[in-house]
Amino acid sequence: MRVIRRVVGTLVVTLAVGGFVAPPAKAHSLPSAVYVDLSSSDPGQVRAELRMYAPLLLMSTADYTADVELGQAGAEAQSDQDMPAQAAALDEHADSVLTYVTDHFVVTADGRSCSATKGGPVTAEQRDGQPYVRLVLDYECPEPAAAHEVRSDLFPASEGYVTDTKTIVTFDLDLNSGTAILDAEHRSFSTDQSFSAWFRSWFRVGAEHLVYGLDHVLFLLALIVGSRRLREIVLTATTFTLAHSVTFILAALGVVEAPRVLVEPLIAASIAFVAGWYLWRAWRHGQDGPHLPAGNSHFSLDRAGWSRLAVVFGFGLIHGLGFATSLGIDEPWSWKLLSSLLIFNLGIEAVQLTIVAISFPLLALLRHRSPRGGFWASAIASAAVALVGAGWFIERAADI
Repeated sequence: MRVIRRVVGTLVVTLAVGGFVAPPAKAHSLPSAVYVDLSSSDPGQVRAELRMYAPLLLMSTADYTADVELGQAGAEAQSDQDMPAQAAALDEHADSVLTYVTDHFVVTADGRSCSATKGGPVTAEQRDGQPYVRLVLDYECPEPAAAHEVRSDLFPASEGYVTDTKTIVTFDLDLNSGTAILDAEHRSFSTDQSFSAWFRSWFRVGAEHLVYGLDHVLFLLALIVGSRRLREIVLTATTFTLAHSVTFILAALGVVEAPRVLVEPLIAASIAFVAGWYLWRAWRHGQDGPHLPAGNSHFSLDRAGWSRLAVVFGFGLIHGLGFATSLGIDEPWSWKLLSSLLIFNLGIEAVQLTIVAISFPLLALLRHRSPRGGFWASAIASAAVALVGAGWFIERAADI
């Protein structure tokens, strides 16, 4: 027992020191989401309001059109963090911007291309603390159509700036309204959208968000490693699901609001805390874990177990805010929007359950076959996860 505590103590000290000397780690890349509102007031016309991350639009447009002057003006405005100057530079080079955007964002009517003209000045706006610009395009279509198809290839990975751009579209066209998400694998959609296509798009994006959201995956793994019984991981995962579902839906609908600059450090802190909790319990109780209540011990939680659930619920609320801010929807409430968000959340839960269903039985089997091996695997995994979480917290807190 003394040896185990000494080794776990060494892991904890290494973790504490490593959190300050480890190189910075990021869980999210530059903002690359594009937000589009499509509407029509006259037959044969479509108005598109696009909101794009200003520095990305500046760099992509300058490279695509070889507009050296725009590139220089954009670099100066970006170095000064001058949002109005960034918007002014884009507006002064409207021809270049129009060329880039219309070559990468295309609207067709029954298979025939619609021509676009600039519908107003480029204006600056903040979106979740980030410098965005608003560009209005008026598309003139050959004739009224029963359905429109929208294709987006804005900010592709081949440009070298971002790796995964999502274009989130809200539309009210052709006697139909709804939402759609486009990315590199699914570049287009039709306003005559089937239920299955709509369901698949939102479910897929929710699933991908958890798969590629390393911070949320690490938090889930920390919960799995810290759970010793099947009932414990079921209660823990259910608590986390309920908590993040509540705040995700409320935040995405605009009922509650939290700035990303605060949410992201708190998510990192939750990873380090939950993983560190397991190390602390191992320090106190050793390889066998804390003493369980007598009688029906496999299905009971002690005070520490209930405290852990309360902490998980609190951190789950924060992770829900993180899901919402990453999605970035800022649209009026509607049943269609609520349905889309619920399907997005189902995608998250499907991946979460898959991770639990695969990893926890394997860990339980290892702990049963080799208690010492299971203990070491859990301790090392927890130390590594806590180290990453601590590094992310320090990096993100520095930006506040």
